[in-house]
Amino acid sequence: MSPAFAFVFITVAIDMVALGVVMPVFPELVAQLQGGSTAGAATYYGIFSAVFAAMQFLFAPVLGALSDRFGRRTVLILSNLGLGIDYLLMAVAPSLGWLFLGRVVAGITSSSYSAAAAYIADVTPPDHRAARFGALGVAFGLGFILGPSLSGVVAAYGLRAPFVLSATLSLLNALYGWFVLPESLPAERRAPFRWQNAHPIGSLQFLRARPAIFPLAMAGFLSMLAHDSLPSTFVLYTSYRYHWDERTVGLVLGGVGVASMIVQGALVGRLVAWLGERRALTAGFVSGAIGMLVFAFAPTGGLYCLGIVFTAFYGLANPSLQALTTSRVAATEQGQLQGAQGSLTGIASMTAPLLFTQLFALAIGPLAGWHLPGLPFVVAALFLGAAMLTARH
Repeated sequence: MSPAFAFVFITVAIDMVALGVVMPVFPELVAQLQGGSTAGAATYYGIFSAVFAAMQFLFAPVLGALSDRFGRRTVLILSNLGLGIDYLLMAVAPSLGWLFLGRVVAGITSSSYSAAAAYIADVTPPDHRAARFGALGVAFGLGFILGPSLSGVVAAYGLRAPFVLSATLSLLNALYGWFVLPESLPAERRAPFRWQNAHPIGSLQFLRARPAIFPLAMAGFLSMLAHDSLPSTFVLYTSYRYHWDERTVGLVLGGVGVASMIVQGALVGRLVAWLGERRALTAGFVSGAIGMLVFAFAPTGGLYCLGIVFTAFYGLANPSLQALTTSRVAATEQGQLQGAQGSLTGIASMTAPLLFTQLFALAIGPLAGWHLPGLPFVVAALFLGAAMLTARH
């Protein structure tokens, strides 16, 4: 692994680790600052989560366009620096207002994935991009596993200690990038910054104006919407249907992370080379849909875990999609492409929690007679079927 790719890998991993470190303690900190009311804390926590996703929706195109203008290195280092300062702010926040400001800044600076993905497209030949984007998936899985584990250890030193750890990791990564990371986009391949391309509407128009990538981008949006059914309802669903406790939930989530890392790190490159990007994309969507249906209808917790195998191979979809889309735009537009896709991800992240939690509430409430508490996963499977059809246009 080259030092440059190692930095991008570590950037994505640290983003996920930092998020995972603060996630278990963040609701408790909200409750503490709010006055101890669980109901009030839940309301504020929902608002903060929505604001975080909204900032990603708004600023992913900005950071993508800035990386096309000033280079990927500058944006990546500044994003890490900003994220570190933000976590420090949240570590000392004396009120909900300051904590809210921290979530706003975190949503902006965590949009650095746009620049990270553009960096990979800059330095990787098209026929090897799926494998590299798969490696970024390993970074996500690594953060998914390490973050909550580190949080449990560090939180013993205080409720705000995980925020200090996250800040330290981000600031050290910015320092590492300053000394190690070379620029991937030479001056002659840079594009001028235009505000009309750096806001969500402009970024979506950027996609619509390119028929070769618009269907793929829409397929990616449907896929992300389906994917987010899991973080939105996993704990609620498994606790309700299989009576899993916190320990079981934690072990299964760890298994999800490990399975994802194996597929993304060891198999994506080989399978995409064998199947080709289009067929690998279809295989990923089909495998994901099967996994979602297993989740929906599995009568026992053991059979539910079988779905994890299928959803692990769903990990073929995003690297294949990235390889296909990045090969269809110019080098000067990679940041805009990633920013536009980041905006779509932000929309999915804002929509999915409301959609799937309401579907679950409906399934165990007014529609309880249907005996289908897994309704959210059935809908997710339908979204993946629609994604597969959309990507073929």
